[in-house]
Amino acid sequence: MGKPGHNGIRRVILATQFSAQGLAYAWKKESAFRQEVSLSLVMTPAAFWLGRTAVEILVLILPLALVLIVELLNSAIEATVDRISDKQHELAGSAKDMGSAAVFISLLVVAAVWATVAWQRFGLP
Repeated sequence: MGKPGHNGIRRVILATQFSAQGLAYAWKKESAFRQEVSLSLVMTPAAFWLGRTAVEILVLILPLALVLIVELLNSAIEATVDRISDKQHELAGSAKDMGSAAVFISLLVVAAVWATVAWQRFGLP
């Protein structure tokens, strides 16, 4: 049995509102999120130019969404750690560093995917 609360369409509406609030907060407070959204806004149209098929275009765009997802999760981790305590602690630092590492790896995925598609398209050496 689920936890008590809203059901059906009301639950969907509230979840959508909470998601919009999270996105708005990230946009307002997280410069890395704004930079990654800007990068995605530039690279998404480029995906339609670089990709030759619908699948290639999707393969180019999905990692951009992955970066945004991972950045939101990283920001949530950082906010939670900061909320718990402002004192330096090894575990708090490790949690933040691992979140940052996850963002870095997602950016490497973008670079690898885009380089691979570009390689196939242009036959670069």
